[in-house]
Amino acid sequence: MNISKRVNSSRFWLGSFVASFLMILAPNASAAETIILKYSVLEAPISVPELSTFVNTGELSPSLKAYLKLANRNPDELRQALTQRVNVDGVVLSQVLNSFAGEFLLDQLSEVVHTPSQRSSRQALRSALVTSALSDNDVRLIEVLENYPTSEVHVEGDRLADVYRQIDTVVGRLPKLPF
Repeated sequence: MNISKRVNSSRFWLGSFVASFLMILAPNASAAETIILKYSVLEAPISVPELSTFVNTGELSPSLKAYLKLANRNPDELRQALTQRVNVDGVVLSQVLNSFAGEFLLDQLSEVVHTPSQRSSRQALRSALVTSALSDNDVRLIEVLENYPTSEVHVEGDRLADVYRQIDTVVGRLPKLPF
């Protein structure tokens, strides 16, 4: 009986180790795949690879081009909003976002970038922001969207520039914030 418990315990720990190892090596299955981009009353699903290609090359897919034209939006303004950098250390950002001021900022930002149900948007946004900052000590909106931990993320396009300004303002005050 004692040997049986040891064998079962060993199997449990070995199985846990293998599962953990595979989860680390597996691609992030919970990253955003689709962005629902909304301008005024118009909204359209845009795939993350489609938006990333636009950001990296400046080339619009036919569907994104048609949507931006219908919404009467300048593609260059969208590209600029998605690529503006805010330099910030990921660890410091995590600490700030877990403070009272950070919670307030996340509530404001989650009105622009949010989950489909608008529930748990604060947590999802915190995760995406910190993940983005940890990789290269800066945050770009395209990285936040790519790292958003739900398969679909909704973006209020009319207010994209607000996101950058709010993050930049808070980051600019970091030495002054108590956390």
